[in-house]
Amino acid sequence: MGEHALYLVTGATGKVGRHAVALLRDSGVRVRALSRDPGSARLPDGVEVVRGDLADPGSLDAALDGVTAVFLIWPTLSADHAAPATIDAIAKHARRVVYLSANGVPDDPGAQVGGILGSHAYLERLVRESGVEWTLLRPTGFAGNTLGWAESIRQDGVVRAPFANMSRSLIHERDIAEVAVRALLEDGHAGATYVLTGPEAISQAEQVRVIGEAIGRPTRFEEITPEAAREELLAVWNDPETVDGMLGPWAEMAKRPEIVTDTVPRLLGRPARTFAEWAADHAAAFRPPSAREVAEE
Repeated sequence: MGEHALYLVTGATGKVGRHAVALLRDSGVRVRALSRDPGSARLPDGVEVVRGDLADPGSLDAALDGVTAVFLIWPTLSADHAAPATIDAIAKHARRVVYLSANGVPDDPGAQVGGILGSHAYLERLVRESGVEWTLLRPTGFAGNTLGWAESIRQDGVVRAPFANMSRSLIHERDIAEVAVRALLEDGHAGATYVLTGPEAISQAEQVRVIGEAIGRPTRFEEITPEAAREELLAVWNDPETVDGMLGPWAEMAKRPEIVTDTVPRLLGRPARTFAEWAADHAAAFRPPSAREVAEE
């Protein structure tokens, strides 16, 4: 897009955003990161970090000034009230937007869907209608979501959750970021919708076993009922529609494994990273504290 192009990454301190920022920086282009708290962003040297909040379109002027393309990672649901004005502000500056959506969003823009997928469908429609050159990324579950098990694995090596056989094609967040950076830097992705997955569908029980191998400690999955899981999730989300919108697809994936696509290898020219690779990369998060760490605590 030219030697003077400037690339903005929102959600720059998250699981995917951090990888995207680093990859863009390493490619030699100018990269700017949006953060509500630049002082705590801890991003690589050479990255311009600018204060702003997608939920407050009026705060984005400095972040969008001179921007050529945007990797848009949206704070799902929490900022939807500001989405029309925010997307309009982005479209006044950027020529290209790559939006991080989610697998399961209906292809029909008129289809009615609620919860998190409904939020993504809403943003997809706004991006499509904004007049910018767009690319939509629809990944399956992030491998990083299993970090929610880290505390219980550190404590006793047991994960308690519903649907032991729920098989997901979890994707390494770096693979998502690499596809996003390709779509930002290269021509030929305009108007594309990419469903991104890991190389295989792997059950939750198997995921726990693989994490155990990565940390060198026995681990096991202890299945709880969907009803018990619903109560736990309601305590966190306090939104029955969102919780039921999660449990329903999980139950289906316990019967039929999640889709596996060849999109990542086709676009990147190499196999998608496995869950075992992700677990090895993040093993430290699951290991129990050492005796010295316990003593210091």
